[in-house]
Amino acid sequence: MLVFLGVFAAAALALPWLVHRLGARAFFFAAAVSAAAFVYTVVLGPAVLAGDIPFESYEWIPPLGIELSMRMTTLSWILALVVTGVGALVLLYCRWYFRDSAEGLGQFAAVLLAFAGAMYGLVLTDDLVVLVMFWETTSVLSYLLIGYYHRRGASRRSALQALLVTTLGGLVMLIGVVLLVVDTGTSSISEILVARPEGPAVVAALVLLLVGALSKSAVFPFHFWLPGAMTAPTPVSAYLHAAAMVKAGIYLIALFAPFEANEPGWRPIIVSLGVFTMLLGGFQALRETDLKRLLAFGTVSQLGFLTVILGYGVRDTALAGLALLLSHALFKSALFLVVGIIDRQLATRNIGELSGLGRQAPLLATVSIVAVASMAGLPPTIGFVAKETALTALLHEAVGGEAWAIVGILGVAAGSALTMAYGIRFVWGAFWTKRTVPDGTPPARTEWPGAPAGFLAAPVMLSALTLVAGLAAPALDTALATYADEAPLATPGVAEPEPYYLALWHGLEPALFLSIGTIALGAAIFWATVRRDLSRRVLPFEAFDVYNAVLRGIARLSVATTTFTQRGSLPVYIGTIFIVFVVAEATALIVGGPEWRADVDLFQNPAQLAIAPVMIVAGVVAVRAKKRYTGVVLVSVTGLGMAGLFAISGAPDLALTQILIETVTLIAFALVLRRIPSRMGEHNASVASIPRALVAGAVGVTMMAVAVIATGARIHDPISVAWPELAYELGHGRNVVNVALVDIRGWDTMGELGVLILAATGVASLVFVTDRKDNLTATNALPRVGGRDRRLLVETPSGVKPRNADGGRQRMAWLVGGQQVRPENRSILLEVIVRILFHSIIIVSLYLLFAGHNLPGGGFAGGLVAGMALVMRYVAGGRYELGVAAPTDAGRLLGVGMSIAVACAIVPLFFGAPPLTSAFVEAELPVLGHVEFVTTTLFDIGVYLVVVGLVLDVLRSLGAEVDRQMQRSKASGVSVS
Repeated sequence: MLVFLGVFAAAALALPWLVHRLGARAFFFAAAVSAAAFVYTVVLGPAVLAGDIPFESYEWIPPLGIELSMRMTTLSWILALVVTGVGALVLLYCRWYFRDSAEGLGQFAAVLLAFAGAMYGLVLTDDLVVLVMFWETTSVLSYLLIGYYHRRGASRRSALQALLVTTLGGLVMLIGVVLLVVDTGTSSISEILVARPEGPAVVAALVLLLVGALSKSAVFPFHFWLPGAMTAPTPVSAYLHAAAMVKAGIYLIALFAPFEANEPGWRPIIVSLGVFTMLLGGFQALRETDLKRLLAFGTVSQLGFLTVILGYGVRDTALAGLALLLSHALFKSALFLVVGIIDRQLATRNIGELSGLGRQAPLLATVSIVAVASMAGLPPTIGFVAKETALTALLHEAVGGEAWAIVGILGVAAGSALTMAYGIRFVWGAFWTKRTVPDGTPPARTEWPGAPAGFLAAPVMLSALTLVAGLAAPALDTALATYADEAPLATPGVAEPEPYYLALWHGLEPALFLSIGTIALGAAIFWATVRRDLSRRVLPFEAFDVYNAVLRGIARLSVATTTFTQRGSLPVYIGTIFIVFVVAEATALIVGGPEWRADVDLFQNPAQLAIAPVMIVAGVVAVRAKKRYTGVVLVSVTGLGMAGLFAISGAPDLALTQILIETVTLIAFALVLRRIPSRMGEHNASVASIPRALVAGAVGVTMMAVAVIATGARIHDPISVAWPELAYELGHGRNVVNVALVDIRGWDTMGELGVLILAATGVASLVFVTDRKDNLTATNALPRVGGRDRRLLVETPSGVKPRNADGGRQRMAWLVGGQQVRPENRSILLEVIVRILFHSIIIVSLYLLFAGHNLPGGGFAGGLVAGMALVMRYVAGGRYELGVAAPTDAGRLLGVGMSIAVACAIVPLFFGAPPLTSAFVEAELPVLGHVEFVTTTLFDIGVYLVVVGLVLDVLRSLGAEVDRQMQRSKASGVSVS
């Protein structure tokens, strides 16, 4: 089972490439994957039904007790058969539904197969937390599938609506899962069900779980998202909205109902909302003229039916509900696929435009009639068997005096009549020859162009299975009874009946006559409404209107809140943050009371007495500085002073990194300052200097107090004492700082790399206004160095040119960008220095990279040194020189570096080790002697590339691109400040 999860994932990743090579024929491969999972599930059937439950588990997050565990019970076995079997047929159907040239077909195929894998995992997982993960995964994937026609506004809105509703329900459900896991002490579903927990916390958790289940299965008040999702391609509707996604909520209800249905609040919620949804969906289906929307509201109605029966929680309703779930997946998928064929062949689904189609497409009509018969509960289909069993179970409970059973039987009977009515309406609307349509005009006879045999295969098989399952009801009863027997025979206070069984004939019993009555009433409803226009609104508002009103209210509240809090003043924002910090920390310090301890020395090293006053003076003078650059330089002095403090405290790594950071930051500030006024307060002078000084002083005093008190509050030896030993034993390195960054606390570094990439992207997005392309080398101002011309550039009397094939001793050009710098801005001395030092600095950066595991350095420091070399090239030769020095996109360096770091986290999983586990290799080489290599060096290489990419992105954005914008602005006579 776990293997097939991996197979689904791998196949989904391969599908875009296969679709690119094979077109729509790649769906054969996707269908084969789902079919293989179906066959595997069938093979496990005998063991499941015999009570030998297949179980697989992989320890995933041990500290939280979360496992990737798969457990196949009868309920999950049936759902897995539905997910994989119907999924295989729908994927096969896609082969003829889509054209090879369809836009985004590869992505669609991959997402649809990934959705099948997510549903497979959802119905089989035995871990409640993992179930939530699969749950939300299906929501995201369904968003992509519903919004496949992304160029259409309706598709985008429907996809977002479905995502918001189902995700909101999923978040509410997550709270219930947390409550249940905390109360029971386990996230194992099987252990929770065996324990049958009780109490107020459990009741609250169950209600929250029901919110998630009802939202996923489109039960009122969350029903409106499903009809809106009909903007999706028909295969999506047939799979997600008939057989898979909407069944997730029903599955969750069916999972807990046999064990928890007697808890307070369960039946009132399930029965009331289920009955109302069944009636509402059935009534709305009668008003629709679009065949697909008719089926959508019919699906809403049937989901309400399933909620009532499977959620009621006694033995016979559980048996009927599981049979009903199976029948619904078969007949509703078949009907959706039939509509897809009609729409694909005729480009219409409107009842008013279809007439006489049944005579021209008799097979399609037969398939639809059989499916509708199962939906309405006509023999000999599985729908009839399930419906009669459900009516019998509810009748027994109602006769026994159970109030919610009375509500259920009345609602189900009325809903069944509406089901018959809209079922007839579907067959009449799609296939009958109509004399007139609701507007009174006779429609023209529809010409049927025929459909490929493969296109018809899926709906034919699904429809046939409804008959086969009905005829095989006794065998089906044997299989489904193992799930039903988990539930009590009756609710407390009701006499226990003899266990019911699935069969086509139970004799002349009340349920049979009730079923005949609903069929007759449904036919009468259809006859009474077929000539009427029911499209007018019954109520002044609908659920969709409420949804839109809520969204508008949230948007207005957001605007009002933003208007109140975001006043456009950076000092106000920073001041607010500082004031909150001071108040919060001061409160914590005061509450801490008299137990404060402070261990303060005047100094630990005499050098501190020289460095600290310089830092203090620089800070004070920086506050009084009138020019921005002066302030930046003075702030850098404090940073360099901190580097000195690190150095004398025995932290050369931190000192080196601090110096490099200060240098790069100073350069970035200098680049930014070119575009803003040189003097502070030229446009907006600083105001309220005294309050600002008070806030600043309060922050400084508070931070000092926190530092002093925190360092004096230690009662145990610091863990840092053991780090040198841990660094050598675990990370095989003597540089504690570097080993901590890439090994012991590698996850922190992974997050920091993500922050660096976001920072680089943010800087670039602010500067590259229209186009994010690094095309500095693609300029007519320089000789061609890319493309097919791979010749080296050499210096000639007429300038820098590619070297001739027969050229003699020609001196290779190096700072080619210097040729483009204006003479008054060019420094020959600087060019010579850069020419001498650049390669040496790159070598030093590589030395720091590879020596950093045992000596001061590492990927971060090495990347900053390499970045400084690029800064030198830019300063010496301008933006063109930067393009020649780094003829690659900064984003590639960022992406490759992050990919290497992620690979270092993922690869150990394939060897059964935790993520980011390092390996150590040592050997004796003839020339080099004893050589050691730790795989965390690869992680450090990723860090190195990310840092180089960040510096390059800053230079490209704040340097080269700003240069270009300034040059263009000067050429057009526009001010650049």
